[in-house]
Amino acid sequence: MSGNNTVGAFLLGLLVCVGLLGLGYVLGSSAIQFKEYERTVTVKGLSEREVDADIVIWPIQFTEAHNELGALYAALDASTDKIKAFLQANGIAAEDITVSQPAITDKSAQQYGNNGAVAFRYAAQQTVTVYSRQIPQVRDVMSKLSELGRQGVVITRGDYQAQTEYLFTDLNAVKPQMIEEATKQAREVAMKFADDSQSTLGKIKRASQGQFTISPRDTNNPHIKKVRVVSTVEYYLSD
Repeated sequence: MSGNNTVGAFLLGLLVCVGLLGLGYVLGSSAIQFKEYERTVTVKGLSEREVDADIVIWPIQFTEAHNELGALYAALDASTDKIKAFLQANGIAAEDITVSQPAITDKSAQQYGNNGAVAFRYAAQQTVTVYSRQIPQVRDVMSKLSELGRQGVVITRGDYQAQTEYLFTDLNAVKPQMIEEATKQAREVAMKFADDSQSTLGKIKRASQGQFTISPRDTNNPHIKKVRVVSTVEYYLSD
């Protein structure tokens, strides 16, 4: 009986060893295959294009000064009427013109009693703004702004809040094509990398679309915009 038990134990131990060896081989092979499957390359694809702005915001800022507050408001109204008449005479629609509230300064209150240094007690600044989609027409009117100076309207350069803006609002019209273009470029870069490394390009592991940016093409042509997007794509590689 003891002999049979010994043989049985031996056979059982042998089977266990063979099983463990087989399991180790399977696990080792799977780990190697998994490691190979995890080989990846991350690339970026760029898409850029130039577009025309579709909205212009043009603030026309002017000043008036007077010693009498009532006369100051009358001067503001007169200059505002001249600007609106000038704009409409040059084809700007009345609904595209808005007038802000004037900012009035009492200079005598700022001189701490030194009234002799003040030429005019009150100074006012007001802005007439053109908001239009007719950009070529508005730009043409901009070149004629000196006509208002000849009519006695004191146009100021304007601070950073009164700068002309050009907007491009139709981003959705170019988004699909630009995303496709950026993704295609990324794949071309990945294919080149795979060829150079003697690998085969696999499926996409992950992809992220960068933020679209819209900026002037250059400082001299702010009405021409450059739209840009970068897509980042990670691909699997295999031998």
